[in-house]
Amino acid sequence: MSKKFEIPNPSSMPRFSGIRSFMRLPYQQEIDQKDFVILGAPFDTSASYRSGARFGPEAIRRSSVLLRPANVYHQIRPFDYLDGVDGGDVMVIPGNTLQSHQYITEHVKEWAKKGAVPIVLGGDHSISLPELRALSSVHGPLSLIHFDAHGDTWDEYWGEKYTHGTPFRRALEEGIINPSRSIQVGMRGTVYDPNDINEERELGFEVITSDEMRIIGLNETISRVRERVGNEKVFLTFDIDFLDPVYAPGTGTPEIADFTSAEAQHMLRQLSGLNFIGFDLVEVLPALDPSEVTALTAASIVFEFLSLLAVSKRDSNN
Repeated sequence: MSKKFEIPNPSSMPRFSGIRSFMRLPYQQEIDQKDFVILGAPFDTSASYRSGARFGPEAIRRSSVLLRPANVYHQIRPFDYLDGVDGGDVMVIPGNTLQSHQYITEHVKEWAKKGAVPIVLGGDHSISLPELRALSSVHGPLSLIHFDAHGDTWDEYWGEKYTHGTPFRRALEEGIINPSRSIQVGMRGTVYDPNDINEERELGFEVITSDEMRIIGLNETISRVRERVGNEKVFLTFDIDFLDPVYAPGTGTPEIADFTSAEAQHMLRQLSGLNFIGFDLVEVLPALDPSEVTALTAASIVFEFLSLLAVSKRDSNN
């Protein structure tokens, strides 16, 4: 084990000073061999209702300076084990979904080819599709763990195939995820048709709705996630609207009556040991987050992603 860097010590440099990289990580746009890279995808053209998630990456980075470098639950300081950087934002074009997705795919792919695990800050949920394209081109078809209030497997909106409500149907059609090793967790709220969630199951996903989670409990839910994924290479996507809007008001399509930030954190912490090759955190809309609680929660979830990577590296060296 060797430390590659130290984030600035707040006793010598106040956390409100300096450039707003994630947790004040080194900022490096040059693609290089790293354990992980934080990337922003400030794109929200594919949102179906409220716009503004293009400002999510900046808000998450800004709030992340409140985080301290140790995870008490895992008894680990992730940056003692991981060498990584904040790689800045991917180029996107407002209003041009296809070209923006192409830029995201190309950029994420180059980092993945260097061995980095990309952690992408959204942006609307459409960005998961180009990320999956990039990662599957390097790793082959992937398992998917999807925390969300919505399945995002609709066929189209207004005749458009590429929106934040369609990425995982497109991913299935392109053969870049393996539905038999993929699972969606937390679906709830009103839908367009009573059969919508069953349709997700017919596509091959295992789906655990919010109501089902309340019956079986969080630990059984995570047990089913782990069993479904097994040892496959897995991409984890977390839509902030998985949380009840009391805990994450700053999002575009909130759904009432669901999970706390503590429950989400608990579930993520039970996923250590899985073979993660990528993550994203999407749909933070800072204009509706005046207290910045949504952005701070998102930053804390990303820190849990980093902790999972660090635990895997620590345990593999023991």
